[in-house]
Amino acid sequence: MTSTITEASGNRMSAQQITAREAAFRAGGFWADQTVDVFVNDAVTRMPEKTALVAHRADGDELTRLSYRELGAMIDRAAGALRAMGIASGDVVSVQLPNWWEFVVVSLACVRVGAVVNPLMPIFREREVGYMVGFCEAKLLVIPSVFRGFDYVAMAQSLRPSLPKLQRVIVVGGEGPDSFERCLLSGDAVVKFESDRKRAAQQPDDLAVMMFTSGTTGSPKGVMHSSNTLIACLNGLAERFGLREDDVLLGATPFGHMTGYAAIMMQSIRLGATMVLQDVWERQRGVDLMAKEGVTYLAASTPFLLDICEAVAAGMSRPAKLRLFLCGGAPIPPALIDRAFKELSLTVCSLWGMTESLSSTLTEPARAADKSASSDGRPLDGVDIKIVDNDGKPLGVGLTGRLLVRGAQMFRGYFKRADLPTFDADGWFDTGDLAKMDSDGYIRINGRTKDVIIRGGENIPVAEIENLLYAHPAVLAAAMVGYPDERLGERGCAFIALRPGHSLDLLAIQSYMAQCKVAKQYWPERVEIVADLPRTASGKVQKFKLQEMLKSAAQ
Repeated sequence: MTSTITEASGNRMSAQQITAREAAFRAGGFWADQTVDVFVNDAVTRMPEKTALVAHRADGDELTRLSYRELGAMIDRAAGALRAMGIASGDVVSVQLPNWWEFVVVSLACVRVGAVVNPLMPIFREREVGYMVGFCEAKLLVIPSVFRGFDYVAMAQSLRPSLPKLQRVIVVGGEGPDSFERCLLSGDAVVKFESDRKRAAQQPDDLAVMMFTSGTTGSPKGVMHSSNTLIACLNGLAERFGLREDDVLLGATPFGHMTGYAAIMMQSIRLGATMVLQDVWERQRGVDLMAKEGVTYLAASTPFLLDICEAVAAGMSRPAKLRLFLCGGAPIPPALIDRAFKELSLTVCSLWGMTESLSSTLTEPARAADKSASSDGRPLDGVDIKIVDNDGKPLGVGLTGRLLVRGAQMFRGYFKRADLPTFDADGWFDTGDLAKMDSDGYIRINGRTKDVIIRGGENIPVAEIENLLYAHPAVLAAAMVGYPDERLGERGCAFIALRPGHSLDLLAIQSYMAQCKVAKQYWPERVEIVADLPRTASGKVQKFKLQEMLKSAAQ
């Protein structure tokens, strides 16, 4: 199941153009033709006793500490176990774990044997997991036994009959034959690092990670990345932010998102740094961990930044070594940037990216004071940005248009979706975002052509939620829009027109979402009952009018 740009769905580039662009990526040093396994081996060889990770779990008081030597030994053994159970190059392994050390081990073991990692958010339930695991034809699913009170084993058992390709489920915290310890860490078989790249199970252009988008325009899409595209992003981030081997990275944002998976977990391995894992974000505990473990850097959404400021203001010890916060997902309030610098001596840098393009535009620390509040950064080295009108013509400074991106860290296509467009003939990808650019080359996202609500950095699949609402027997018509929230950025409001003789309220809608096995973060948090939805002459719902109604109600 390897993938190159030539297989990218909807790609309009010629073979000659693809070859030339890939040659340019290599010549420019953006494609290193390595896998993350190279960095694992380097750290194990050079500094075996250095702390690789420190893991905190909300359900326990003790921290798990692993040196690079210990982490490397676990990867060797887990890779041997994966190969013994028949996981080979190109096979997909779905990993639905919180930010536990087991996530790190199984992900890196997959790289070792050439398997494709498919990270899944812990918030996903039967509906999302069943679709994603089935669509990507995963052979193995790794889950927790219980996390935050939810029984993942029962969910997996209920899904097994509908997943014929799924051969095995491994359970972290389980006690039977399918437990993580027994399946992956107790055997004698090992697979060591292969220094000869040609003999390694995974090649730099092979499909390495498949992560699903949130399905804002229909079913979630499997976004494919190779080691070359992933490492191009890691290198660009490290250079722009001055990240070093002696940095300590906090992994509190979920590894089921590219921010957590790439910018924290894989970045830490690439640097040979130390990562501190927190599975459930709780601000007092998070700030305490940062202070005690000497955290220097984290990447997360705006609510995390606000929580850190609030916790320190309430009396928690200031994380003295924390110097950089990479913030994305929504614009950062200028007052919060100023507050973080004044109260924490913390530099907040803005980011724009997406699963398809990874981290693409960033504000460097030296310009954070004047650019983080007013922009979403400038392109990383190896990334090109263009803003065009609806006819594809480039727009001038300060003019809003469609945001196009191309570069060394772009995805390799959508899995099994040849019907979806990706790159035009010149390699540009239409992001679906609207943006403008200033005279210094910094962009500002100021609208979205995609129908999406961003709640605390999490994209709510609006189309899917609306389809479920339409299926409710009391609902005649429904539409979901976002409304501002000080902490989370946005929350979702469902506008509903009822069938005659029916009634609904927020509690009933949320109960219905639970019955549909929808992740709780996607549930509407406000319901407005209306006689009808405002529409255009062609029947399209005018969501801007719904948002105006919410604004009027808030005044």
